[in-house]
Amino acid sequence: MIGNWSTPAGRALRALRRTPAPMTHGLIALCALVFLAAPVSGLNPSYGSGAALLTARHAYFRRWGVVPADLFDSAAREALTPVTALFVHANWVHLLGNMLFLYVFGAMTEARMGRLRFVLFYVGCGYLALLGYAVANSASGQALVGASGAISAVLGAFLFLFPRARVTSLFPFLFFLPLRLPAWVVLPFWAAVQWLAAQRAPQGPGVAYLAHLVGFALGLCFAWVRFGRATRVKAAQAAPAQAPAHEGENQP
Repeated sequence: MIGNWSTPAGRALRALRRTPAPMTHGLIALCALVFLAAPVSGLNPSYGSGAALLTARHAYFRRWGVVPADLFDSAAREALTPVTALFVHANWVHLLGNMLFLYVFGAMTEARMGRLRFVLFYVGCGYLALLGYAVANSASGQALVGASGAISAVLGAFLFLFPRARVTSLFPFLFFLPLRLPAWVVLPFWAAVQWLAAQRAPQGPGVAYLAHLVGFALGLCFAWVRFGRATRVKAAQAAPAQAPAHEGENQP
């Protein structure tokens, strides 16, 4: 509990509670704060500069990221790294790109799922996405970090829950022309690009496209299992309220 809501922290938490998607905004704020305090931001002077800063960054990723070659040993701490890695980002572009996707697609998904379920879904799918990548690359000693697997799960759930929602997209092959297209066009196209990139991705450091695909599939399946029946029930309940067909017309 915060006793003084007039402090900057109190005002920030009060504003967060009033937002329509407090968990989405809270996750964004948490990722940003972790990044700013970490050596990767370059803003924390306690990590030094030059070679010392590079050493600190490497140790930071090894400690909090997922290292597939170390994940399946007996250390309990390693089993938690797929959770801690969700809040660690490699650089400013990595952070801002992920948070933009979470901001665009997270709010509506949270509103549909509910706050607690959304957080559990986000962390659980993110954990399994990173775990899936680690299983497929079990010999890799490269640390994997980022919320991409969890955010990909949000995209998969959004596709099922709001397939007709309009999404503004920028396509490089169209000279980054902004287009508003339904989610059922944009998100499958995104998933196809991830799949193609995964086929061509070299071994070693780079983008974990497989984690994106695993997360997307998990999110889509979760939404289908959890909300598919509810959607059908609502449709069935709404059917009697429709105007009856005139005599002589074909019945569906």
